[in-house]
Amino acid sequence: MATTETASTRRQPSLSLPASRRRNADETKPSFLTTEFYAMVGVIGAVLIASWVSDSLDDVRAWTLVSAVAIGYMLSRGLAKSGSSHITADDDYDD
Repeated sequence: MATTETASTRRQPSLSLPASRRRNADETKPSFLTTEFYAMVGVIGAVLIASWVSDSLDDVRAWTLVSAVAIGYMLSRGLAKSGSSHITADDDYDD
């Protein structure tokens, strides 16, 4: 009898993370750790340098392009985070 009880209550090793470690992981990275952030900074720098060097790209058009790049980045980050589930400290008390 004791043999069947210990065999039925024995746990199988799990390959997944424990529940406490899984709950705190976010699906998306912070913005400054993404390649899109550095691409945006590079494009903004390139547009501003091009407007400084070039006579055909005036200041108004350059700042409009910089604004368009920044808006595009914000929209892409919003779409990336919209499908993710962010766990806050308050969610731990719901259990």
